This record gives sequence, structure tokens and C-alpha cells, in this order.
Amino acid sequence: MTTYYTEEHEWLRTEADGATATIGITAHAAEKLGELVFLELKDPGETFAKGDELGVIESVKAASEIYAPVDGEVIEANTAAVDSPQVVSDGPEGDGWLYRIKVADPSQLDGLMDQAAYSEFATD
Repeated sequence: MTTYYTEEHEWLRTEADGATATIGITAHAAEKLGELVFLELKDPGETFAKGDELGVIESVKAASEIYAPVDGEVIEANTAAVDSPQVVSDGPEGDGWLYRIKVADPSQLDGLMDQAAYSEFATD
């Protein structure tokens, strides 16, 4: 399993098969957003292209879009997080994941950041 990061403060963790992955927002993003009050996610079976809007996350401070880090298809949306957005705040890189996806083009992972690059990016 490898974890990648985006400039939109999202993470993508590949599974051992390299064809499936889990997506969520980073701890940095969750901290900046504050208390989450609403989460809207796409349904399983929906396909998307890199950069497409995958959903909306709202806090008491702001609303933000969730963007696709790669091309793919939604396998599962985290309904527990939709029902209780606080799950995302409490564990954004754990139980607060947003999607499990099928990655359409694994070569797109090469354009994402690793942990070290993201840490540097997030502190700038």
C-alpha cells in the first residue's frame, strides 16, 4: 500500500493490487475546515476523470469541493461519514475515508505527491 497526496489536500492510498484505492481528505485539511456539518458523495458505479468534482464537504467555516486525484470509478462511498461528518474530522486518514475507487489509469499516480513532498507543500 502506497499513499499519495494532492495539492487539494486529499490523499489516495492504493491497495496491494494497485487497481483499487481509498480516497480521503488529509488531517491538514480537516484541521483547517474545523467542525464538519455536511458531506455529499457520489454513488457507487459512477465514473469520473481526474480533476472532476467528487463531492462537497461543509464545515461551520466553509464549503469545499472534493476533487478526483485520478480517473476512476466509485466502488464504495463511506455512508458512515455522510451520516455523521464528524467521523471525517476525528479520523480523516482512517475511518473518515470518503471513497473506495477502481483506478482507471495507474500512471496518473506518478503526478501525485509522496508524504515528504506533501508535508513540505502543506507547511508553505
